[in-house]
Formats: sequence, structure tokens, C-alpha cells
Amino acid sequence: MASNTAVVFDFGGVVFHWQPAQLLQQVVPHLAPNEASALALKDAIFQGLTLTSDWALFDQGYIEPDALAQRIAARTGLAKADVAAVIAAIPEHLTAKRDTVALIEQLAAQGVPLFFLSNMPAPYARYLQTRHAFLKHFKAGVFSADVGCSKPDPRIYQLALAATGLQACDLVFVDDLTDNIDVAKSLGWRGVVFDHAAQCATELAPLLA
Repeated sequence: MASNTAVVFDFGGVVFHWQPAQLLQQVVPHLAPNEASALALKDAIFQGLTLTSDWALFDQGYIEPDALAQRIAARTGLAKADVAAVIAAIPEHLTAKRDTVALIEQLAAQGVPLFFLSNMPAPYARYLQTRHAFLKHFKAGVFSADVGCSKPDPRIYQLALAATGLQACDLVFVDDLTDNIDVAKSLGWRGVVFDHAAQCATELAPLLA
């Protein structure tokens, strides 16, 4: 391992399963009876999770679940109760990816410093922290709701960098979204676009050699 080289993990889609269309089919089947309708509903509710979406306010800690449900219902015409049911179901939907957890444990055993940088509303972050013992392997990290900004805003990368106590060139960021990796690289980090744990491990190896 290169001196001081650390890995910073995204959570949703990397460490934890995030399959919103599947979630919608399970929680509101009357609105998402098939894959096509689930995908359309996903787009309507989450708006691509962009920085201008309703969800971004939740990710950044500016609104609570009830206010988010009201905003989405007003914008989409969906029943507030249905939107609230989706919001409430997400924490249990975020189950840990066993192969990624195994990779995290392997890296920790090798002495690789581990950190996290995740767009995550506060209620979900606290839920995950109280239920997953493997998170002890992370030395520190940043949840968007705790700092009032979210990826791909460069400010959250600077806050995450400060949390590590390292230099930007010492960090390798693992995220499932290319746009998020591109911002990290523009700030001097290195990066791996996550597809699955085995691919990630293969791409990390030379960066940690």
C-alpha cells in the first residue's frame, strides 16, 4: 500500500443496495405495477437526485420527511400518504452489500485507512450507523445532511478531505456515479467508478500498491 493512501466510499449503490424502482414496486404496487411504471414513478419522485431536486433538500438536512412528502405530493399530484410511505421504507431498503462489506473488511485488515462520503438524509444515516457494526472500520466521514451540502457540490469534497486529515492526492474515491468521481478527480483525488465489488477491488489494487 502506498504511504497514507486511503479509500473513501460512497454508501448508496456501493456499500448499501439502492434499487428505487424495485422499492416502489414493493411499497406502492398500485402506482408501480410493472417495471416501466416504476421507472417513471422513480423519475417523478426522485428527479434524478440532482442538486435542484426536492430530495436534495432532504439530503442536505434542510427539510424533514413530512415536509418532503408534502413538496413531492404537491409537485407530482401523488397522494402524500403514498409518498410518505416510500420515504419511510427507504432505511430498511438500504441493506448492506455483502461483497462490498467483505472488501471493506479486507482493506481494513490490510491497514488501508477507510472513510466515507455519502449523500444521506440524517434519519437514514442514524439508522445505518446504529445497525451495521462493520461501519466501525471507517475512521471518519461526511453525510450530506450533517454539513448542509451534497455531491457533486465541490464543497462537500473539501469537507470530506478535511475529515480525513490527509492530502487530496492521498484519497481514492469509490462512487457508482461517474459525475461524482469526475468532481473528485478535478480536486486532485483519484477515483474508481463502482460497478461491483470484484471490479472495484481489481481497480483499487494498483492504486494501493
